[in-house]
Amino acid sequence: MPFVLTVDQRGSRRGPDRVAGVLAELGEVRTLLGFERTAGDEFQGVLDTSEVVVDVVVRLARLGGWSIGIGAGAVQTPLPPSTRAATGPAFLCARRAVDAAKQRPARLAVRGAAPADAADAQSVLSALVVLVGRRSDQAWEAIELVEDGRTQAEAAAALGISRQAVGQRLTAAGWELERELRPTAARLLQRAAG
Repeated sequence: MPFVLTVDQRGSRRGPDRVAGVLAELGEVRTLLGFERTAGDEFQGVLDTSEVVVDVVVRLARLGGWSIGIGAGAVQTPLPPSTRAATGPAFLCARRAVDAAKQRPARLAVRGAAPADAADAQSVLSALVVLVGRRSDQAWEAIELVEDGRTQAEAAAALGISRQAVGQRLTAAGWELERELRPTAARLLQRAAG
């Protein structure tokens, strides 16, 4: 079951348009229909797995400044060549979700075919967004090295700090908690799609 992400730039009237830069950054993400600007400071894409949705949410949370709406459910097939031309219940859910996200502290909302499961997915993803949004640049440096397959000792050598300091950065960043929340969020999104 596909997932539709509708993402809106917060405060776009007070700052520069950031959509083009984010679209370029998300260009390598595996999608059913690629991310496209849909109107003004908003963009949308259709993803085929809940794990990829979670990855995109984490990336957007790290960048900050986005309201994220996730629609879980069916889309009309066959899919057109453009996201803007696609329709279906997941698109309606994503629209309702991004509107709701603008009113929520975590700036994320999920709407889906199974409302109770969508609410559960929203709770877990909101916690993940808050966790990721609070990380320092130093924490991200350590996380990137460890996630690229380096040991904490190797990450420490690359950063010029002690292994213990790498461990402290990972702990302060809630890296282990993120690793627990990601698969939980993905499972709940699957259920939300019905």
